[in-house]
Amino acid sequence: MGFRCGIVGLPNVGKSTLFNALTNTAQAEAANYPFCTIEPNVGQVPVPDSRLDRIAAIAKSAQIVPTVLTFVDIAGLVAGASKGEGLGNQFLGHIREVDAILHVLRCFEDSDITHVNNAVDPISDAETVETELMLADLASLEKRIETATKRARGGDKDAKALLDLMQRTVAVLQDGKPARTIDIADEEAVMFRGLQLLTAMPVLYICNVDEGAAAAGNELSRRVEQMARDTGAGTVVISAAIEAEVAQLDDPDDKAAFLADLGLEETGLGRVIRAGYDLLGLITYFTAGPKETRAWTITRGTKAPQAAGVIHGDFERGFIRAETIAFDDYLACEGEQGARDAGKLRAEGRDYVVQDGDVMLFRFNV
Repeated sequence: MGFRCGIVGLPNVGKSTLFNALTNTAQAEAANYPFCTIEPNVGQVPVPDSRLDRIAAIAKSAQIVPTVLTFVDIAGLVAGASKGEGLGNQFLGHIREVDAILHVLRCFEDSDITHVNNAVDPISDAETVETELMLADLASLEKRIETATKRARGGDKDAKALLDLMQRTVAVLQDGKPARTIDIADEEAVMFRGLQLLTAMPVLYICNVDEGAAAAGNELSRRVEQMARDTGAGTVVISAAIEAEVAQLDDPDDKAAFLADLGLEETGLGRVIRAGYDLLGLITYFTAGPKETRAWTITRGTKAPQAAGVIHGDFERGFIRAETIAFDDYLACEGEQGARDAGKLRAEGRDYVVQDGDVMLFRFNV
């Protein structure tokens, strides 16, 4: 399990160039005109994690299996997308299938690349896309409210609770705010997720800057960072042009040297992954043995049986215990047997909350 990100934005902001670079493929056609991406392109990349190699070396694993990040390049949105403009309905439907939205904003000037609104203004661009997503959410809720109202009048308690939640959400949207800003009670969380609202999704703004601003950003990206702080979103500054060049370098040393010359410590992919994990509250645990060392992605706060279920449903249904070693203990004790001998291997039960870096072996019976 990894996570699935939808890359959205207005036409000609660098979406497809970034997608190609991040996935190191040429699946998406990067062209200087709107709607060059007609169907969503999907690319998967392994999530780099130095802990994997260190665990595998100790476990003498024959194979290393990282967790995976999936990018979905969704065609450029324009004003009117919620009403079908620019094939908008099709594109909005694809967004519903992702875990988070990576919103690419153009933060560079280039007279050779046209802008759909003839002006480079990332804040305006963000508002255009956000407005279309809010309008789509309003249209979706208005249809559901009619049905829920009829059921609520019939005395259906669940329908009454759902109707109240939807009406409060509509009020927030009509006030020009995304659904993710609404205050909901803990008991409403599952019901709220079931609405599958576009503006309830976590958003990471990708500020696409020119090469000279890749390390420190620029005035445009700083405006986006302020907007993100005000709305609870995340931001990452990336130069799609640089990422495209990095993607052509196979040698890790060449990549490191190239990035260092530009004042960068890591690739844009690395920064996007870290920001994405923070945005979605994700952590990684590991399983290790002679056959393979594998990384598994779960949500922070996940308990041991549900973490086991990520591997296989039978592991969760027949869960007995989780033999657990913290990553640092695994290294210090040089593996499972050393940790067991040193008393660092713990037998955890159903209520154990898995921690980032745990090396785990699940015992189960079905």
